[in-house]
Amino acid sequence: MAGIIINNVRIFDGAQLRTGIGAVRVEGNRISEVADSGRRIEPQAGDRVIDGQGGTLMPGLVEAHAHLSWPSSVERFVPGMALPPEDLVLTTARNARILLDHGFTSAYSAGSLSKSVEVVLNTFITSGGMPGPRLVASSIERSPPTIDELDPGQVADHGTGPQAVREFVKQCASIGAKSVKFLLSGEDALMPGASQQLLYTQEEASAAGEQARESGVWLACHAQANEAVKMGLRAGFRVLYHCTYADSEALDMLEAKRDDIFIAPAVGIIQATLDANPPPHFDMTHMKTSAAEVLALQKKLVPELKRRGLKVLPGGDYGFPFNPNGRNARDLELFVEHFGYSPEEVLSAATLLGGELMGMGDELGQVKPGFLADLLLVDGDPVADVRVLQDRKRLRAIMKDGRFHKDPALAGLAGA
Repeated sequence: MAGIIINNVRIFDGAQLRTGIGAVRVEGNRISEVADSGRRIEPQAGDRVIDGQGGTLMPGLVEAHAHLSWPSSVERFVPGMALPPEDLVLTTARNARILLDHGFTSAYSAGSLSKSVEVVLNTFITSGGMPGPRLVASSIERSPPTIDELDPGQVADHGTGPQAVREFVKQCASIGAKSVKFLLSGEDALMPGASQQLLYTQEEASAAGEQARESGVWLACHAQANEAVKMGLRAGFRVLYHCTYADSEALDMLEAKRDDIFIAPAVGIIQATLDANPPPHFDMTHMKTSAAEVLALQKKLVPELKRRGLKVLPGGDYGFPFNPNGRNARDLELFVEHFGYSPEEVLSAATLLGGELMGMGDELGQVKPGFLADLLLVDGDPVADVRVLQDRKRLRAIMKDGRFHKDPALAGLAGA
């Protein structure tokens, strides 16, 4: 089979920077050969050979907290969150393409503004009809019907109690959602004091967990409050977002399940809130106060989670007006700046651990023979300075499933 050979590259394989200058061969949608320490891969008849020019070849990035339907992006500012249905559908598709443009070849959804838009979009992406990352699609975020602080849309049969929660999970699974997200606690940035408010009972959360296992879907939760973290763990939630106020008991519970769970603290939205310069009519005082408190807690929490061997991933709630989709790679820099990660460690979290998050750890997130060919060719060395990944012009090539989304032969054209 004719393949693609990328020569003259440094290789970050998902765990470490390999020795010397190497090469990678792709056949079909898989990596067939990896050579380093100066070894070359001899082309076969029909192979395309690309000179990597000393750049870095690495796995595609994984966004662990994707909000494709959150409207704002680096290409379009949207002052609020509500869009007409037609606009929302097209915006979600556009944001999927934007993530891929910026090197994110996979995305794990943390909730949608529409019940089925991500599920439908995913069928178009997987069939090749639209550009976008591999997607673990989610339905709409679930909060109790009495809570409207986020108002992420309307959900049919949005009742209270364990049975209503079970029906919601079953319904999401029936339309094709792979992940179902619950807001187990509130959010101070939206309503002061809400982060400590539990929005579900343990019985409801446990019912969601039982139904998820029966229906073959994963559960994710927004869990700021300490008790919300514990609730999610007891109920079998797989992905926990934030975990800001976790105490020592919660940390012990997290550690006990470290092989089965993933955590994304979402530092991007916190830093963006602190950096935001809102117009005079928009008062962000309480949001900035909350963000400063959260960041101070995260600077202690995340290094401790890492020390205990938890799977902590970048992914920072992108899609809000002041934290647009497309800026996602900034989270990697923030892990280095605030949490003491080395660039190599955070790159591994965004690739190798990302493959595990996607449920594809045996074939995604590493530059390794037999693995899926989701690859980035970077002009520069992200292991030395992870910030280079924030400049899409430094991404000379973006390959997903063995096909170029961004071909290095065209990388200099059209401002790409």
